[in-house]
Amino acid sequence: MKIIRLEELEGKSLTQYDSKMVMRKILMTEQPVHVGIVDLEIGGVIGFHEATVPQVLVVIEGEGIVRTGMDDGERVEAGEAVFWQKGEWHETATKYGMRGIIIESEGLNLSSLIGNIK
Repeated sequence: MKIIRLEELEGKSLTQYDSKMVMRKILMTEQPVHVGIVDLEIGGVIGFHEATVPQVLVVIEGEGIVRTGMDDGERVEAGEAVFWQKGEWHETATKYGMRGIIIESEGLNLSSLIGNIK
């Protein structure tokens, strides 16, 4: 498991179409990708399971605890992304509620994320 602060990803200022923004690429892949949004209510949990493909959880609201194996877990909050390798057993839980985007694909790899960190 690797936790990445999204603000640490390299960004590019974009001004096309009168835009005033910074774009930070999270990932690119040539493989099919499944993207979903998950809402965990107060006390919610994504049960302990094996990642069938590499996975990224981008926390967009709230906070929670993520863990792999039998560890105690690490706190994550909005503005962070968590990467799990294929075959890694993991769980996500929240005491107060959390919303995230889950991205799953055989084409995901940690080096493509880490390569964009400032």
